[in-house]
Amino acid sequence: MESEFSWLLWGLPIAFVLGWMASRLDLRQLRIENRQAPKAYFRGLNFLLNEQQDQAIDAFIEAVRNDPDTSELHFALGNLFRRRGEYERAVRVHEHLLSRGDLTRADRQRAQHALALDFLKAGLLDRAEDALRKLEGSIYESQALLALLAIYERTRDWPRATEIARRLQARGEADFGPRLAHYLCEQAAQATSAEEAERLLREAMHVAPSSARPALELAALLRRAGDDHAALDCLTEVAQRVPRAAGLVAKPLADSALATGQLERAVRTLMDMQQVAPSLDVLEALVRLEQDSEKSRELYVRHLEREPSLVAATRWLAGERLEHEELHPLLQRSLEQAVKPLTRYRCAACGFEANQHFWQCPGCQAWDSYPARRVEEL
Repeated sequence: MESEFSWLLWGLPIAFVLGWMASRLDLRQLRIENRQAPKAYFRGLNFLLNEQQDQAIDAFIEAVRNDPDTSELHFALGNLFRRRGEYERAVRVHEHLLSRGDLTRADRQRAQHALALDFLKAGLLDRAEDALRKLEGSIYESQALLALLAIYERTRDWPRATEIARRLQARGEADFGPRLAHYLCEQAAQATSAEEAERLLREAMHVAPSSARPALELAALLRRAGDDHAALDCLTEVAQRVPRAAGLVAKPLADSALATGQLERAVRTLMDMQQVAPSLDVLEALVRLEQDSEKSRELYVRHLEREPSLVAATRWLAGERLEHEELHPLLQRSLEQAVKPLTRYRCAACGFEANQHFWQCPGCQAWDSYPARRVEEL
């Protein structure tokens, strides 16, 4: 009995000492790990600032191993993977974050947004769409809607693009009226009936009164239906409402005038447009409607008095007689070749040039980036 009591007296202090030593070892190990994690983190930041991404990734991986519960390290690592084009690794990092049960609501939304960006960069549009849809109601909702809009434009899903544009317009983020009008015009081009196409175009005119495209496409639709009088009324109205689109309105206006015989009305409209802003396209439309060849040449001279133009000079010279008339065709061909680049349209966003006007640049995909004026007039 006494021996058992003596062992108990000796055992309690020994157990206490062993427990104290174990706690000291745990604390020491914890301090070592805590020192190692910040060192690896700051080493990674240093590599990143020096644009040494490979070394930065290695440092962040080491930091994550030392402290796997730190979400900031995961975000930094995932963003680095995405910037390097290692989208599969970036997806794994952000999906691992989302699988954690201790993640705060703000960090969960941030991880969901980062995952959506990973899918977008990787070109996995269906998975990106699903990830972006889950951000509804979060602080990233506006960014998610803009990304969805880009996806639907890229896939030419105009009904869904229209839906997103309406939501963004309702949020008051910016004026999406012109973009919405383009989506409605694209749907009108795909419509199965003329009635549906006309309804969509008139809706586009309502949501974006300052846009010329809906009226121009409505006039073309009316002309195809044989209603040239209504087309002329539509074109006359848009010429007055959107004067900057004069160059695009001029040719179809002249076509409708010739079809209906209302030449004087069209000439008055075109002359008013030319007085406000001289344009090569308006000039060519006036020349087409002018019955007198002498007056047509005077139109070129009047334009040259206001605006120096190699294109207009070339057109005027085509009807003149030269001293050495046998050289005229050779000279005319040379001038026509020289002015070809001047008659193109140029994107104001990326500089892409084309022989025809585009509502959406085929180079940079920007909307309304092509002025309705030729290169020579810019």
